[in-house]
Amino acid sequence: MSKDKKNAKAAVVKNPTSIFDRVENWAEKNDKKIFYTLIALCLFLSFISFNARISEAHDDALYLEGGWRYVNEFPNYFYTQNAPLYPMFLAVMIKLIGFKLIIFKLISVLFNVFGFVFFYKALKGRVPAVVFLPVAVFQATNYLIIYYASMTFTEAFYFFLQGIFFWYAVKVLDEIKNKGVNIKPQLKLWLMFGLSLFLISTAKSSAIVVIPAVLLFFVLEKNWKAAGVSLASYLIFKLPYELIVKTVWKAQNQFSGQGKILLQKDPYDKSLGDEDLAGFIQRFVDNCNLGLSKRFYQLLGWRDEWSVEVHGAITLITIAIILVGFWKIFKAQNKVMILLALFTGAQLVLSYIILQARWDQARITLINMPVLLLLMFYALQSFTKKFQAVYLVIALLVAGSVCMSSFKRGFKNFPVVQRNLKGDKYFGYTPDWQNFLKCSEWCADNLPETAFVASRKAPMSFVYGKGKKFFPVYSVVKKDTATNQSNPDSALVYFKQNGVTHIMDCRLRLNPNNPTYGFINTVYNILYPIATKYPEKLKLIHTENSVGIEEEAYVYEIIY
Repeated sequence: MSKDKKNAKAAVVKNPTSIFDRVENWAEKNDKKIFYTLIALCLFLSFISFNARISEAHDDALYLEGGWRYVNEFPNYFYTQNAPLYPMFLAVMIKLIGFKLIIFKLISVLFNVFGFVFFYKALKGRVPAVVFLPVAVFQATNYLIIYYASMTFTEAFYFFLQGIFFWYAVKVLDEIKNKGVNIKPQLKLWLMFGLSLFLISTAKSSAIVVIPAVLLFFVLEKNWKAAGVSLASYLIFKLPYELIVKTVWKAQNQFSGQGKILLQKDPYDKSLGDEDLAGFIQRFVDNCNLGLSKRFYQLLGWRDEWSVEVHGAITLITIAIILVGFWKIFKAQNKVMILLALFTGAQLVLSYIILQARWDQARITLINMPVLLLLMFYALQSFTKKFQAVYLVIALLVAGSVCMSSFKRGFKNFPVVQRNLKGDKYFGYTPDWQNFLKCSEWCADNLPETAFVASRKAPMSFVYGKGKKFFPVYSVVKKDTATNQSNPDSALVYFKQNGVTHIMDCRLRLNPNNPTYGFINTVYNILYPIATKYPEKLKLIHTENSVGIEEEAYVYEIIY
């Protein structure tokens, strides 16, 4: 009989007297049905929620462009905007099959499904079923996880690698418990564990904490040999990788591109200077409020996704519940959960410290949600031992709200993806985005190959511009502190030095649901001073207003 089967039999409670015991027995008896039902739900929701477009957030286009540049600019290009592993993977796909957006999206969906499989297989039976099942439902059906999968963001890829790390962490801890650390017979297992550490830390910059988290865990266990072997198994992969990067690409590392920006008070305004200690503390507090009082409950379907309100009291309550859950697993000496909690806690804290609060992205909190939810359900389970029906109601509310949110969005999306797959690649975008993307395509079709066009969302322009390279404009260049607009002479010199020949000006909404709320005025604040002082230097050559005249997009040729 296998170890897994022995563990499964041990989980069955004879003569159950409580609701929790009955749930445990039901879950063990129906394990395969539950597992395959959740996989089916994940696949069905992925089908109706599939998105054939590029996200307005543009990060998915950034990864796609990075993969394309790896192939077409080798070895002069190395991706440093954030962790490079996903663009490297896309580069391999582009080299093998060409730039096939829909295939990339389908592969991402598969990453998400297999990420759930590893998560389920790693933790099933390691935590009580009443704690595990609502979190498994979340992991399989959460609308944002599924959305990111079909949008080729890194999240699906990351959840897959995180699932592999969970899987091998469990195997290593079992092996240590049963046989101690014996390198020779366990060599393959330790190498796979080290590979999982390397992959997850190279897939997302904040996941670099996996190394100190694993070492801290084994130090707390006073298992120095396991700590040393873990570090060695990681370095076996990390050191050759760094050598290859420095030799082939002559690049620094995955943190070199982001490092300077993360130190700034404002990621889009270098003139404001770097953050001080008080600023980083305030950044952490702000991100905690955004992530744990707003995003956390939006991801559960309990708050409106467009809500901007934060509540410090909710943040403190959420943190308190999570800490109680950690105390419970620590008292129970659940080694697996202690290790995963140390890793997740460290990753969340690092993210909330280093990332500027203005970015406020749900994905920052999302990747930590499974373990955070496990800790919260551990705490809630302990609070409700005498009121177990109350716990079940809470668990069902969480699972139900997550599923309802996903089905609601999926059925709303299905007619859109049908139109997209039939050839209408702009359907589903608001008029401002349609004009912008059609303008990008116009640049690819009508400007000479030597034209270098500045764009507010250059990676998106690259995708819809059929692989034409655009110059990114993420902030007001050469800003005049008196006007908060560009100095016209300095801006022109800047563009000339970078070889920019044209610039796109568009009216991208600040609020996608409200066209009267205002627009992203970065390019406007660059062009207006130039047009005022040197009107002859900007020649309008194209206007894209096929969707909405008030949200039209323009292409100007810069006359130096």
